[in-house]
Amino acid sequence: SMGTSSFAYFETVTDAQDNEETPTEFALKQNYPNPFNPSTTIAFDLPQDGNLKLIVYNLLGQRVKTLYSGFQLAGSYRMNWDGKNELGQQVASGVYLYRVEAGAFVKTKKMMLIK
Repeated sequence: SMGTSSFAYFETVTDAQDNEETPTEFALKQNYPNPFNPSTTIAFDLPQDGNLKLIVYNLLGQRVKTLYSGFQLAGSYRMNWDGKNELGQQVASGVYLYRVEAGAFVKTKKMMLIK
């Protein structure tokens, strides 16, 4: 079923003027705060419905955490990464990559965790 559980990590970004408008283009924003400890927020714009992946990698290209993988409606979103891996362990300080994939749109940015 398409219950709310699939979207538990998502919080729709609303703005008084723009909450009726669908973004016109894909965008992956720089995380904030950056550097961060212990958590950070990643915002992105999705102009059309489709399958979406948002994944954190280390600099070796190894997957650290899948923040989201599934179908997502068009809109502006922000999600939080708590600095933990798939096992729920706090990761080490350093630079990490976050990557969004949505159809033909693929974008990667860097973020830094400091202890």
